[in-house]
Amino acid sequence: MKATILYAPGDVRVDEVPDPGIQRPSDALVRVTAACVCGSDLWPYRGVNEVHGPTRIGHEFVGIVEEVGAEVRSVRPGDFVVAPFMYSDNTCPHCLVGIQSRCSHGGFWGGPDRDGLMVDGGQGECVRVPLADGTLVATREVPDESLVPSLLTLSDVMGTGWHAAVAAQVQEGDTVVVVGDGAVGLCGVLAAVQLGAERVVAMSRHAPRQKIARTFGATHVVEVRGEEAVAAVADLTDGVGADAVLECVGTNDSMQTAIAVARPGATVGYVGVPHGIEYPVRDLFARNVGIAGGIAPARQYLPRLRDEVLAGAIEPGLVFDLELPLDEVGEAYAAMDERRAVKSLVRP
Repeated sequence: MKATILYAPGDVRVDEVPDPGIQRPSDALVRVTAACVCGSDLWPYRGVNEVHGPTRIGHEFVGIVEEVGAEVRSVRPGDFVVAPFMYSDNTCPHCLVGIQSRCSHGGFWGGPDRDGLMVDGGQGECVRVPLADGTLVATREVPDESLVPSLLTLSDVMGTGWHAAVAAQVQEGDTVVVVGDGAVGLCGVLAAVQLGAERVVAMSRHAPRQKIARTFGATHVVEVRGEEAVAAVADLTDGVGADAVLECVGTNDSMQTAIAVARPGATVGYVGVPHGIEYPVRDLFARNVGIAGGIAPARQYLPRLRDEVLAGAIEPGLVFDLELPLDEVGEAYAAMDERRAVKSLVRP
């Protein structure tokens, strides 16, 4: 079968790899119908994270179950399923309190599992899914093709944006600032609106992304950065600051902005993968500003978000503005790296 391999920074290829098979009774095989490139895939693609030789890549996919192991009960061949960006048993003590991203037996796509068996990356034609009962979430029937992009976002970016809003404790009537206009930040705008925020300020300097943010319910857009952005939020809030802040980038600059625009007593919900962040502990202490978040437990939010997509209540798939065949995955990466695309969808 074909699968995406990252060889070195900037070097993504589609290669032939062995077809996966059932290796444990808790496995399922999923024929991928749609996958995508994530902003976090760009860290190794850009060389920010080290790349150690050819590596399977991709962690967001949906598809049709082809085969299941003898112990699998929750899905069956023919089911359309969404796979979260991490696999989990959904029964360990951490999963049971809603942190499947820290499952005692789970892990990431594209690397070895806890027993050393390799797990497929999501950007390929087929994936062996470990712990299928705890990982995969099925729809009631195979959905209309128009819903597939939105269901695909539930693998990661919509669940991650939702986690940022939950971690920031967004409440009805709040003023919320979202730092970051990538797919996660845009989904964070949508999440804040769904959770009842009255005003949602999207920080974005790019017109196509601003358009999506407004479609998702952003009431204001701040086009500047740094101190100017902090001043703009102060003007919008009569000097009070935001009730909740979503940090969806992961750089030190973005985190400093997020903290600075938070009102005393607010919480910054962060989901951007941290790179070089230094926390101003004295300032946080003095203003009682909280920091909460981390790797999103996408599996926890998936059933609710699936139902909202199927009901037509949300359409997070609007973040996809480029669709390519798997053979052109290199362009899918380049377009996102060069900010010519918000998010790239690939079809095997």
